[in-house]
Amino acid sequence: MNVDASGWSGEGEFTARLIEQIRGLPAVDALRVEDAPASRADAGFSFISNELFVVFASTARKVRTRKLGFIPASSMLRDKLMTLGELESVLATVPDIGIPDYSDAGMLQYLRTTRIMQPYQSRGYKLIELVRIYEAVAATSGG
Repeated sequence: MNVDASGWSGEGEFTARLIEQIRGLPAVDALRVEDAPASRADAGFSFISNELFVVFASTARKVRTRKLGFIPASSMLRDKLMTLGELESVLATVPDIGIPDYSDAGMLQYLRTTRIMQPYQSRGYKLIELVRIYEAVAATSGG
C-alpha cells in the first residue's frame, strides 16, 4: 500500500491512529494525508485539521457489450473492493476510533477533543482534532 504523507506535518495522534488502521486494510491501494488549511492555535486551544484521501483497490472484469447496437464488443469494468460506507463500518469496530461524528456518501468526519495538562502550567489547553476522510479516484493510464 502506498502512503503519501508529504503534505502532512505529522500532528495529530488520532490521525496517526486512523492511518495505521487504514494502512492495514488489504482493500485500500493508496492513502494520501494532508494538513487542512483550517489548523490554528491560540492561547487556550490548538485546532488541528487533517484530511485523508483513500484509493480503494479494485478488480477488473470483462463485460460483453454491443457497439452501435449490433456489433459485438467487450469492455473492462472495475469493481471496487470497498466503499466509503464499508470503511466506516470497519473503523467503527475499532475501540479507540469508533463511529464517525458525521458521515455522508462522500466523507467521514471525526472530531476529537483532548485536554492537555502540562506539569509546569497552571492551566492546560484544549487540543481539538478534526479529521475528514474522502475517497480519491485512482489515476488510470489512458491508451
